Amino acid sequence: MADKAVADVVIYHNPNCSNSKRALAWLRENKVDHEVVQYLKRPLTRSALSALVGNLEDPVSDLVRHDKRFGELGLDPEGYTTKKAVVDLLVEHPELMQRPVVVRGKAAIIARPPEERLDAFLA
Repeated sequence: MADKAVADVVIYHNPNCSNSKRALAWLRENKVDHEVVQYLKRPLTRSALSALVGNLEDPVSDLVRHDKRFGELGLDPEGYTTKKAVVDLLVEHPELMQRPVVVRGKAAIIARPPEERLDAFLA
């Protein structure tokens, strides 16, 4: 029996986010083999988040959304500049993860704006 093929690219996707939808459309239009992970339905484990943060090409602090929910929790952006702090926060509050995040091999980016970042990342 053959092993199941693993997609070249993984997108951590929120279907309610316009940038995430645009990134997913870009992957489909460009026929990039990809796996979609709806991280709010299937939150990442601590080890998966640690790996993602370790492979992130962007500043780790950019992985945290400083949105209304962030404010409601009374959080301070200065408290989330290290890998450990970001992982700890996103394990507890996956809704605060910036999206979309796209992973290829051992590299990950926050695909904002999607078309520009994906063109460069997947070229």
